[in-house]
Amino acid sequence: MHEFHLPDMSCGHCVGAITQAVKAADAQAELDFKLAQHEVSIRSQLGREQLSEVLSEAGYPPAAAAA
Repeated sequence: MHEFHLPDMSCGHCVGAITQAVKAADAQAELDFKLAQHEVSIRSQLGREQLSEVLSEAGYPPAAAAA
């Protein structure tokens, strides 16, 4: 399970676009959104870097993880 903070995700359209992009890369992926917190958890065969790239290409680049 990979968790991402997506500052640009703000509505249902965003959720749909993100879901479509991730499912295009991994049809078996499972996504769990916390829209108010701008967070998504993704269970996927893809690695964190691959998912981050998919999200960025969809227009929703993840915020840098807090150190």
